Amino acid sequence: MVLDEKWPVLGRHEQAAGWLQVWSDLGRAPRTIDAYARGLAEYLEMCERENVDPLTANRAHIAVYVRELTSRPSRRGANVVSIDSGSGLANATIQQRLVPVRLFYDFLMEDGQRDSNPVGRGRYTPGRRHRGGHERGLVPRLTKLPWIPTEQQWLDILAVAAAEPVRNRVMLALAYDAALRREELCSLRTDDLDPAHRTLRVRAETTKNRLERVVPYSAPTGVLLSGYLAHRATISRARGPLFLSESRRNHAQPLSLWTWSKVVRRIALAADVPRFSTHTTRHLCLTDLARMGWELHAIATFAGHRHTDSTLTYIHLSGRDLADKLSRGMEQIHGWRVQMLARLGEQATGTVAL
Repeated sequence: MVLDEKWPVLGRHEQAAGWLQVWSDLGRAPRTIDAYARGLAEYLEMCERENVDPLTANRAHIAVYVRELTSRPSRRGANVVSIDSGSGLANATIQQRLVPVRLFYDFLMEDGQRDSNPVGRGRYTPGRRHRGGHERGLVPRLTKLPWIPTEQQWLDILAVAAAEPVRNRVMLALAYDAALRREELCSLRTDDLDPAHRTLRVRAETTKNRLERVVPYSAPTGVLLSGYLAHRATISRARGPLFLSESRRNHAQPLSLWTWSKVVRRIALAADVPRFSTHTTRHLCLTDLARMGWELHAIATFAGHRHTDSTLTYIHLSGRDLADKLSRGMEQIHGWRVQMLARLGEQATGTVAL
């Protein structure tokens, strides 16, 4: 298995390599297999350092692994863009690292090599609704609202992006218009476009949850896209990947995920909005749809979510929106109270007149 070359520790544990091969044979996405391999490899490396046999490890050993993840120095260094990312892995990343370890032990249990899973998981116990019915997972799950730029920050991003080549401009526009994930955007092909109806097809194999969908894009983006297609014809007239590299090294080759990330990072720093990332446009689009009053299920369909719970993670109203709502509500309440006070004044005047 190629993963053995990337993480040699997997080759030293027959059960681990076998488990990953099963997932690969089941047709899981290469990026999912890669993420599972990385998480399991890090755990197995910890077991070797601590002289622990992973087949007999218990919850105390899992706790050592969790402690290591929470205290590990951040690799971001000078690129840290949030206050809580300076040391240790983020809560969501720790959860992701534990998933392959839990699934690996599930596999060992099904194979009869273990009686229990040391990772466990939070679960609901029927009949104990008011007395601790929900059992907590190994690591408390923290759910943070996604960050979106202010109007001024968005304008600053667009001002910088306006000087970018047409390919980068149309990619940014499509990323927002269609709420595309990075891989969905970079994987678009020429035959995924329907300019006549201003829609594009997001193929199942490029999505996170293997759900195909067709989404619209705006007229301004359509104009940008037409300009890019004319420009693309000067690079390659062949059908295939929509976005092509124009560098000397990879001329006319499909644009990689990492190249697009570098483009967005450069724009973000130039606009002095360092928190802006390839996923920010998706957050912003879904939030804007919620602001316009779209139904939750409609937004979930647009985003390609299987469950509306996932949609709720992305959708939030900014503090300014809530403040505006509160202000308008308070104005109405205040106006009503002033009217009531005026009546008191009238009654008092009437009483005096008597």
